[in-house]
Amino acid sequence: MAPDQQLPRPAWSADIAVDPGSDLWVFGYGSLMWNPGFPFAERHAATLPGYHRSFCVASHRYRGTPERPGLVLGLDRGGSCRGIVFRVAAADVPVALDYLWEREMDNRVYLPKLLQVRLRGGRSAEGLETVRACCFVVDRNHPQYCRGMDEAAVVCRIAGCRGQRGPNIDYLANTVRHLDELGIRDEKLSRLYDLVRHYPS
Repeated sequence: MAPDQQLPRPAWSADIAVDPGSDLWVFGYGSLMWNPGFPFAERHAATLPGYHRSFCVASHRYRGTPERPGLVLGLDRGGSCRGIVFRVAAADVPVALDYLWEREMDNRVYLPKLLQVRLRGGRSAEGLETVRACCFVVDRNHPQYCRGMDEAAVVCRIAGCRGQRGPNIDYLANTVRHLDELGIRDEKLSRLYDLVRHYPS
């Protein structure tokens, strides 16, 4: 194929280095856990050290508006995060990454990173206890990153905002419910949900 006839590079190729012909692990900490949307060969409960699940991303469309932004989850620095890690077979990696970039990277609020995660309660099919996985970490320099919000401000925003996909509280409730179903207890999110539910309307 002549140089001017080469296929365009996929969007993800500029953000993440994936070895051709290799499997890829993907870490989910929010809706990716129960609705990955891509084919996978195996999945495991896992812990990502160094980052925690946080309502730190302003939502201008799905759970809020530009005038009244809601809040959605991001992986922010510090602590650790329990989630689900998926192994994508090599043949499915390009399709999975195309899908993930369309789903997660439309406004570039996340930085995709390959980070070490620890499997919980078992090993992978290859006998691994830790794997290097693609993780979508919040970009702290992005305008939609909400730095330093205290609990009262987070509660007020989630209780009062809504967007194209409905009230912000529904996003929080759905997250807490699915985490419980997966056996992942997030005390901070559960407390937040209780506070939002009892917030004066």
